[in-house]
Amino acid sequence: MGMIMNGRELADELQLEMIEEVKKMPVKPGLVVMIVGENPASQTYVKNKERAAEKIGINSKIERLPESITEKELLELIKKYNEDRVYHGILVQLPLPAHIDEEKVLLAIDAKKDVDGFHPLNIGKMMSGDAELIPCTPYGIMMLLKKYNVSLVGKHAVVVGRSNIVGKPMAHLLLQEDATVTITHSKTKDLKAITQQADVLVVAIGRGHFINSSHVKEGAVVIDVGMNRSPEGKLIGDVDFDDMLEKVSLITPVPKGVGPMTITMLMRQTIDNAKK
Repeated sequence: MGMIMNGRELADELQLEMIEEVKKMPVKPGLVVMIVGENPASQTYVKNKERAAEKIGINSKIERLPESITEKELLELIKKYNEDRVYHGILVQLPLPAHIDEEKVLLAIDAKKDVDGFHPLNIGKMMSGDAELIPCTPYGIMMLLKKYNVSLVGKHAVVVGRSNIVGKPMAHLLLQEDATVTITHSKTKDLKAITQQADVLVVAIGRGHFINSSHVKEGAVVIDVGMNRSPEGKLIGDVDFDDMLEKVSLITPVPKGVGPMTITMLMRQTIDNAKK
């Protein structure tokens, strides 16, 4: 039976270390989060970020902005926080309403304050092996793999999903740890034949219970990034956890897997920025 990789447990452990760290700092780390509109999933994420910041002792400010805000107004607000020395991290919660250009917004954030790690400059540094600020979900996954002593050297890692937020940066971080990496996506032919080769399988496709035990080989390590709702309203991953548990060596649950680690790495990067 597979061992469960408890992200909640590791997140709590890391956050306790951060609490002690922040107490000793001459400057209080500051994080501002901007959320546009009433997207329920985004509201939940922001609430969790606020809770974590409060627990650790980070000075956190939430800018709750109306759906009707113009792109120009949002860019002006970002400019204001770029120049505000009280805040060491700026995060704009995605997705944004259709009338706002996401790329323009991400570019407007000062790359040095981009604690979400999505600015093209930070992505470029990460891809060249000189990472400073890393997308938080892949960063959290790498910490989990390290905690559970998963060696990646020479292993075949398969990533299901090619988003800029998870899939692509994830593949590069695995590559930098000497794994052989395959990226698959919605257009991949015979997905199962590829996932069955994986020593480490990272699934971020956004479809509930899309991957099951027939997709993996015996003893694989499975990381589930998915957050979906079942028809009954239950929170489920992209992986059918119950079906998979007997076959794999390690697996992350949903919830209490990757999610808490994403928020923890956001806090980690805010603290590191304040230290700089």
